[in-house]
Amino acid sequence: MLDLDALDFTKGGGLITVVAQDAESGVVLMVAHADREALQHTLDTGEMHYRSRTRGLWHKGATSGNLQQVVSLLADCDGDSVLARVRPVGPACHTGARSCFGQPALAAEVLSALDATIEGRSTDATPEPSTEEPSYTRRLLADRNLRLKKIGEEAAELITACADGERSRAIDECADLVYHALVALRAVGGSLADVRGVLSSRIGAPRR
Repeated sequence: MLDLDALDFTKGGGLITVVAQDAESGVVLMVAHADREALQHTLDTGEMHYRSRTRGLWHKGATSGNLQQVVSLLADCDGDSVLARVRPVGPACHTGARSCFGQPALAAEVLSALDATIEGRSTDATPEPSTEEPSYTRRLLADRNLRLKKIGEEAAELITACADGERSRAIDECADLVYHALVALRAVGGSLADVRGVLSSRIGAPRR
């Protein structure tokens, strides 16, 4: 996963910079330092370890439970920093925030949160209370004709808003279309991660 011998620990006095990123959403969670010992512990356990100038060697989440499970470790071109793609278990910041960089960093996570909610609706077998109507997402997932009809309606409304040059309305309609498209995609076994994979594969691809 990571060749420690290829890293340059000398530039930082034995330390290298580690950027922890949510592997699912791409959100940057935190920036810390690690030495060779910390990275070796990370490789051995599959969970992030860091080196603090004040705390020494520390296992992220050892006391709080907010672990960071390693997905991949990638060195930069100079070998003096590492991108750690992780699955966070709880918040990354000591303030209790998911990211040390605050709400702007979490903007990229909105679609992931929406997709996770849709997935939850699709797999949750708990019956709705008899006094309540099924959630709108569940209704869409259960009714093929309804969800396909809604995609058509939202697409038409977006087209109209764009044709009329109505920026605010176009933004709202685009958001509605994205939601309905993700529901329809989930109904056929797809996910936002699948879409990200396709878009990623197209980056740098030759134009037709």
